[in-house]
Amino acid sequence: MGQSSRTARKVAVLMGGPSAEREVSLSSGRECAAALRGEGFTVVEIDAGADLCARLRDEAPDVVFNALHGRWGEDGAVQGMLEWLGIPYTHSGILASALAMDKQRAKDVFRAAGLPVMESVIATRAEVAAGHVIAPPYVVKPVNEGSSVGVHLVRDHSNAPLVLGGDAPDMLMVESFAPGRELTTTVMGDRALMVTEIMTADWYDYAAKYSPGGSTHVVPAEIPEPIAALCLDHALRAHRALGCRGMSRTDFRWDEARGAAGLVLLEVNTQPGMTPTSLSPEQAGALGIGFAELCRWLVEDASCSR
Repeated sequence: MGQSSRTARKVAVLMGGPSAEREVSLSSGRECAAALRGEGFTVVEIDAGADLCARLRDEAPDVVFNALHGRWGEDGAVQGMLEWLGIPYTHSGILASALAMDKQRAKDVFRAAGLPVMESVIATRAEVAAGHVIAPPYVVKPVNEGSSVGVHLVRDHSNAPLVLGGDAPDMLMVESFAPGRELTTTVMGDRALMVTEIMTADWYDYAAKYSPGGSTHVVPAEIPEPIAALCLDHALRAHRALGCRGMSRTDFRWDEARGAAGLVLLEVNTQPGMTPTSLSPEQAGALGIGFAELCRWLVEDASCSR
C-alpha cells in the first residue's frame, strides 16, 4: 500500500483511541489534520478503535500520521499493525516505542548510555499501599503510561503510604523524587532544538499539563549555557539510544544547587503533544519552523521499518 512519503497526497491522521490520553490525542489530531490540509494534503481523520485495520484498508492512505498518545497507539502496538500493512508512518517504530513507554526498561537503556536517571523500584499496588517501599520523598507512577497519567508524589516526612484509586494498575514504579526545575528538550530528526522550562505553582501533574493556566512555558529556558548544552546532548543521546525516529521530547529535572550533577533525565516521549501551543511545536516555532511546516516534515519523514 502507499507510495514514497515524500510524494504522499493522502494522509490518515490517527487520533483518539482507547488510552487514558484520548482527549489530548483528539486535540493533537484535529490540529495536525487542519495543518496538513492547509499544506495541500488530502486528509482523513480516524478515531482509532478496534476496526482500525479495516479502516486503513478501506482508506488506503499513502502515509499515516500517528497522533495517538499513550498505550496502544504509542507503545509499539499500532506501529506493528502499520508495518504489517506496509503503510509508512510518522514518529518512532515498534521497538523504540515499546521501550520508551516501559519506564523501567527505558531507564536501563539510559543507564547503559551513561545518562543520569533517578533510582527506582518496581512494586505491586498492594506493596505501595501497605507502606513506604523506599524512603520519601518519592514519585509513584504506572510503568507504562505517558503524559503524567496516574503520577503521585509522596512528600518528605510523610507518615502514611499512598492511598491509590481503584483504577491504579497492579504494577507501579516507585522513583526517588528529583528536586529542582522542570526542563524539556525536543529532538527533530537528528537535531536537538532547545530547552523549555515549565513553571507551575506546585506539582507538574496531568492537571497542570492540560488545565488552562496550569503551567507556563519559558522558551528558551533561562538557565546557564552549560546546562542547556547538557540538555541538548542528553536528549539527542536518549533519542538515539532508544532508536527513536521523527520527533521525540525528553523531560528533565535540574537541581541548580548541584550544578551539572543536578540534571536528571526523567523520560522520553516518542509522540509529543501536537497542538500549536504544545511544548515541541512551541520549540520548533521559536526556531522559525511553523506548525504546518513541522507537520509536513513529519509526513515527509514517514517510512516503514522504523
